[in-house]
Amino acid sequence: MKYSIADESLADTGKMRVDWADRQMPVLATLRERLGKERPLEGQTIVACCHVTTETAILARTLQAAGAESVVCASNPLSTQDDVAASIVKHFDIPVFAARGVDTDAYYAQIHAALDVGPTITIDDGADLTNVIHSDRTELLENMIGGTEETTTGCIRLRAMAADGALKFPIIAVNDAKSKQLFDNRYGTGQSTVDAIMRSTNILLAGKAVVVCGYGWCARGVSMRARGLGAHVIITEVDPLRALEAAMDGYQVMPIAKAAEVGGIFVTVTGDINVIRKEHFELMRDGAILANSGHFNVELDIPGLEELSTSRRAVRPNVEEFTLRDGRRLLLLGEGRLVNLVAAEGHPAAVMDMSFANQTLACVHLARNGNDLEPKVYDVPEEIDAEVARLKLRSMDIEIDALTQEQEKYLSSYDMGT
Repeated sequence: MKYSIADESLADTGKMRVDWADRQMPVLATLRERLGKERPLEGQTIVACCHVTTETAILARTLQAAGAESVVCASNPLSTQDDVAASIVKHFDIPVFAARGVDTDAYYAQIHAALDVGPTITIDDGADLTNVIHSDRTELLENMIGGTEETTTGCIRLRAMAADGALKFPIIAVNDAKSKQLFDNRYGTGQSTVDAIMRSTNILLAGKAVVVCGYGWCARGVSMRARGLGAHVIITEVDPLRALEAAMDGYQVMPIAKAAEVGGIFVTVTGDINVIRKEHFELMRDGAILANSGHFNVELDIPGLEELSTSRRAVRPNVEEFTLRDGRRLLLLGEGRLVNLVAAEGHPAAVMDMSFANQTLACVHLARNGNDLEPKVYDVPEEIDAEVARLKLRSMDIEIDALTQEQEKYLSSYDMGT
């Protein structure tokens, strides 16, 4: 078995952490038992380009139990947990190509190494894997059935490819499933982002002005958790509906140029490029903290920050201080990459349980139906979304009502008025 990881000796430590996460992922445990009997992924080779965390280990194990040959590679140079990568190799016999802290060339080399197995289905987190297949590894397209995408950023890229006619196999937008977006994006990103900021800086959020750029589901989660800890939260947006919603949710809304003057902590969560730019850094107060929780390290204009600075130094793990010409200091967290994975452990396992259940069932759907689908971006089928929610409720010992026959008839008719 070929693989490339940082340190095999970390495997047993990683296994303890994987076992801890497994206890908090009952939906995947249920699927593992059921699909282990059915083996619907028999004959499929699945390459999962994900953040290599404890939760990803459980996903890979579930795909394996369902019959797939699964391979894992990193979707970010700084998000790999090296002990988990070692555990996946040693304890599950699943190849992993990932190591924390690699440079860009090594990162893409790992993706290429994973693709050498010849996937039939892909699981992507940011669309780098899909992009490499379409640009550098086109010989793999012939055997591809389809793929899934985990992130908002990736879905944006893939829909652009589809609109341009460049997408060559169907993609299921797992990110947009309600049982993923409403929970993983909101509660997972919200908690883990604030956790990362606090871990890396040890600051008190209460009383701080926290500027959140964007008001999608991830940004809503960050905003509500920061406010819950006593921060004064300011939202910046380009979408009038989201800006209006933020205002009615009780947040102050203003352009980033104004927010730059008053903010103490800045968090970008948009999926777009250069959200906070050079001209905004010039307005910030001494000691302002800069963090990004969008997928790529492009939301903060780091080259612009470097141009303004006379020096830079590491002042704490995952905290770099940039000194501007007038002596003001700006603090960049996690090199501008996904702060919740660089400076913390990513989403809690309990919420990834739903996201990765969607991934698993989407792969099964592709194995059964992918050859009949056009090369477009598809929503997760509603029955999968609902099944994941039902399984999660069951694992929480929560019961809900069912419609009566009378209620079903009323909802499907048009002649039963007042």
